[in-house]
Amino acid sequence: MHEMNLYEKKIIADHEFPVQIFEQRIHDSCTYCPEHWHEHLEMQFILEGEGIIYSNYKAVPVHKGNLVIINSNELHKADSIKDNLSAIVLIFELNNFTNEAVNQNMIFQTLVGTDEKIEELFFNMNRENKEQNIGYKLALKGGIFELLTHLMRNYIARSISNKEHIIRSKNLVRLNTVFQYIQNNYTEPISNSELAALVHLSEYRFCHLFKESMGQSPLQFINDIRLKKAYHLLQQKELTVSEIAAVVGFQDYNNFGRLFRKKYGLPPSKVWESDTGKFETHE
Repeated sequence: MHEMNLYEKKIIADHEFPVQIFEQRIHDSCTYCPEHWHEHLEMQFILEGEGIIYSNYKAVPVHKGNLVIINSNELHKADSIKDNLSAIVLIFELNNFTNEAVNQNMIFQTLVGTDEKIEELFFNMNRENKEQNIGYKLALKGGIFELLTHLMRNYIARSISNKEHIIRSKNLVRLNTVFQYIQNNYTEPISNSELAALVHLSEYRFCHLFKESMGQSPLQFINDIRLKKAYHLLQQKELTVSEIAAVVGFQDYNNFGRLFRKKYGLPPSKVWESDTGKFETHE
């Protein structure tokens, strides 16, 4: 079974050019970026379409011309809410370009609205990356330096202390053990005390840490996993609705129906009865 590890380690082989830049195109309304976190800096400049970025469980609507910035150690996911969302994605380690921002633990704004300077820089960097004429890596590095200077002067949300930075990273690493355990055991009853024991915390402290880091209680998190699995099984139609509820770990069928309707806006029977099993749902 696939382990649910929300940490993403970005491997960039070219040490001379430790950058990834590419266009991302999403043709359907969906969760195109599953929930995860990483230590590198990620930016998405929206070219077309509309979406919702969830950064540390705060929903941020985005549309054409917006820049989304995912800072280091921020839990995030992204949904497209209209077909044909596209963005220029830029990924790099901040310490390869500026120790000033790193040493001060600068946190950039999650959302930057229309800014002609930023738009020009992203278009130029994207063009350089596509054409790859001689010196394009230098041109891209220059564009990133110019972009960071502009962001540091205009779009810093706050600076966090070294202690807060270390604690944030440590908590996410610590919870990875819990995420993996839940993924492997969500079909069975799971208690808060059981999860707390995995990371050697009291039940009260664990629940506080989990809610602080994930924006929801452990039970809500577990039920979300169960509901997503149930939706997939309902589309396959190999089991009855009541059997699916039991298979994914719901002991109370009525509670399963209530939570499913709340999450997806329709009863599970409607998904099972549908010819395609496809509905417009925005989690």
